[in-house]
Amino acid sequence: MSTGKKGVIGILTGGGDVPGLNPAIRAVTIRALREGYKVIGIRRGWAGMVDIIRDSQADNSNNFQVLTEDIVNKAGRTGGTFLHTSRTNPSRVRKDRLPLHLREKYTDDVNDVTPEVVKNIDFLGLDYLIPIGGDDTLSYAVRMYKEGMKIVAIPKTMDNDVPGTDYCIGFSTCVTRTIELANRLRTVAGSHERLLVLEVFGRYAGFTAMLPTMAGASHRCVIPEHKFNIERLAEMMMYDRSYNPSHYSVVLVSEGATFDGGEMVFSDRATDEYGHMKLGGIGDMVSAQLRELTASLNNGRMVDTVTQKLGYLTRCGDPDAIDSIVPMAYGNLALDLVLKNMHGRLVVLKNGRYDNIPVDIVTSTKKTVNVERFYNVDRLRPKFESFEMTPLFIMTSDAI
Repeated sequence: MSTGKKGVIGILTGGGDVPGLNPAIRAVTIRALREGYKVIGIRRGWAGMVDIIRDSQADNSNNFQVLTEDIVNKAGRTGGTFLHTSRTNPSRVRKDRLPLHLREKYTDDVNDVTPEVVKNIDFLGLDYLIPIGGDDTLSYAVRMYKEGMKIVAIPKTMDNDVPGTDYCIGFSTCVTRTIELANRLRTVAGSHERLLVLEVFGRYAGFTAMLPTMAGASHRCVIPEHKFNIERLAEMMMYDRSYNPSHYSVVLVSEGATFDGGEMVFSDRATDEYGHMKLGGIGDMVSAQLRELTASLNNGRMVDTVTQKLGYLTRCGDPDAIDSIVPMAYGNLALDLVLKNMHGRLVVLKNGRYDNIPVDIVTSTKKTVNVERFYNVDRLRPKFESFEMTPLFIMTSDAI
């Protein structure tokens, strides 16, 4: 691969898509090109890095593309990622997911093809790699840094659970969409005097349920960090309903929330390459059990429920203002580090200020809701107190 005057920068997006990825790609590319670098977009996250055929005559158009200002400007105002994405983990590639040209070399049921990724980086002539993703995508970025690749990482996830940073790309739009959708659906709940159960993303962290509840989108929320009692939830929701002139109440249920004595609810038992089973169904289970419990709390008359999984509705579409501004800043922060020849770093927002920290924070700790400080376990809702000197989104990362 031919190089730019100063070198070649690769950029990839992995994991779930969120609004704000394309603005980040745009920011990195435009700044890098003007600084004299060539920019290569790796397609389909780490999958593109695995599938590259190291032959100058081979068709690798599905694996990478050279980025220009025209390309990124067209996509920069839109949601999703035009580079596409995947949940591929090169250290754990199943045999049936291997590209054809590697199947004779790697024959185990699960294979670590990191040596191929290292060779493919060399084939592309990459001097720096800027991965944008959540803890799964970035955990492999830490592996690549340990292999000698110059990594500058950008945090992205609707769950806002990458440690070391107060903010991950996609979170603000997710909160905005959740509030909007909850407010729309409450008209149905109010018209029929029902309980409204909304399931939202959040496998291990409950930020996407907590913040909309704080903003008034729901009366209660249940989160992964605290196992909840369904009888207590029913009591609280029927209490809210009785004091609401429109006779309805709303609860946000994180997909990773669990009942007392229970475990996470999975839609099937298959796992992705990071070992995660697909979550789904906790909202329906909460809804069904609430319905059964309402009669004892309503003079023998059962109250019906409205159930909706918000899911992909909160991650689709264009970014909001924050997810247009922060990705721009993160992209430029990444280029600042490249120009200083600094690597092994994660760009972050911390206490309202942009900064960078060692990328291995991603694999050394977890970021979850501080239940004792922010969640009322008896009332099953956030604590509305002690906001002084907290950051914009109240709940921060305690790491670093």
